[in-house]
Amino acid sequence: MQDHFFALADMLQLALRANEIFTCWYVGERSDFVRFNHGKVRQAGHVDQRHLRLRLIAQSRQASVSLALAGDASDAQQIKQALDDLRDILEHLPVDPYLLYATCVHSSVTIRPGSLSAPQDCVEQIVAACAGLDMVGIYASGKIVRGFANSLGQRNWHEVENFNFEWSLYRQADKAVKTSYAGMDWQASEMQTKMLSAAEQLNMLQRAPQELAPGEYRVFLAPRALEEVIGMLSWGGFSAKAQRTKQSPLIKMEQGHCLNPQISLEENTESGTAPAFQSDGFIKPTRVTLIENGHLKAPLVAPRSAKEYGLTSNGANGGESPESVCMSGGTLATADTLRALGRGLYVSNLWYLNFSDRPACRLTGMTRFATFWVENSKIVAPVNVMRFDDTIYRMLGENLVALTSEQEFMLDPSSYGERSTNSSRLPGALISGMRFTL
Repeated sequence: MQDHFFALADMLQLALRANEIFTCWYVGERSDFVRFNHGKVRQAGHVDQRHLRLRLIAQSRQASVSLALAGDASDAQQIKQALDDLRDILEHLPVDPYLLYATCVHSSVTIRPGSLSAPQDCVEQIVAACAGLDMVGIYASGKIVRGFANSLGQRNWHEVENFNFEWSLYRQADKAVKTSYAGMDWQASEMQTKMLSAAEQLNMLQRAPQELAPGEYRVFLAPRALEEVIGMLSWGGFSAKAQRTKQSPLIKMEQGHCLNPQISLEENTESGTAPAFQSDGFIKPTRVTLIENGHLKAPLVAPRSAKEYGLTSNGANGGESPESVCMSGGTLATADTLRALGRGLYVSNLWYLNFSDRPACRLTGMTRFATFWVENSKIVAPVNVMRFDDTIYRMLGENLVALTSEQEFMLDPSSYGERSTNSSRLPGALISGMRFTL
């Protein structure tokens, strides 16, 4: 795929007229997908696809088109026709005042091969591990690629192999346990350990549920639950445009409020699976510190925001959201979480999150799947679904007790159109008080 993409870029370069500039953004994958239900394979398939977004720029105007490629000689003719079509369109478009693209040439090739077992071997291991369990899930694995090219001679290529197995063990009604196993090095023993842990939690769901009144409870948020919270902060919280237009949910942090000193969060491209370049050709720094010791630091600046507000782009995507989130761990060993929790709620997952008061960064959402009541550092009963409503300044601020020393690596399971390259690396969080409204 790399050679084919670069050859197409070279062909485009020769086809350009004076004063024209092109950029190309290439998205491709060779992925295997397996869907499970009732612990058995229900659907299996292979996806081999590649798409190109071609943009033509002339006299501060731009037009773009997305093309599905075949990966053979027919692509060249399709692209030449698209180039002619863009020329016709460009004549009728206004000047784009915020147009900005990379003009310094920084080419790169990054290939990160994984240690992936054959899909059929993984499937056999999964089916064996969940024998006798009602398991539903999706397994996806294979190669994901991203590429950039422009008429200035820049060529970038990013290729990574990974897998993501996300599944739930179902008991009855709304009682289930959800978990995942993702990475670049498939280890059957690690998958089996996660399956066994989920099965143990599933057995606890047989117990009569604990009914809790609305109020404030001590809580441990597992990394999967914390991921939902951080995802809400990423919805404009670190965006330069959102900060300049006063729409950021972290606006109070801009005014001097802070989180707990234990909280340090960064966009860590080096440890993630997203490419180190973006669709305008700008190169991402290895790290961008978003929050340091509880204090808001650098925003993510996309090229258009850089042009509009006189800033320097740091390679952020158009939505100015992090793609490789990493939060520093703390001092609490994961094995000691129940002991440290003592009495309270163990929350495995959260869902349906939204802002109940965006300027105050107040979040609301529901507990999901395996949420348990803990007494004397032992799980005693499952808890029916509850709704929380609390601010980030309490949850990860004054009420944060500890973060786990271990971080869990999680891949974004999104595959709408193509498999996502986003990832997160997060600890669990022990909170002294979290407000539940029902």
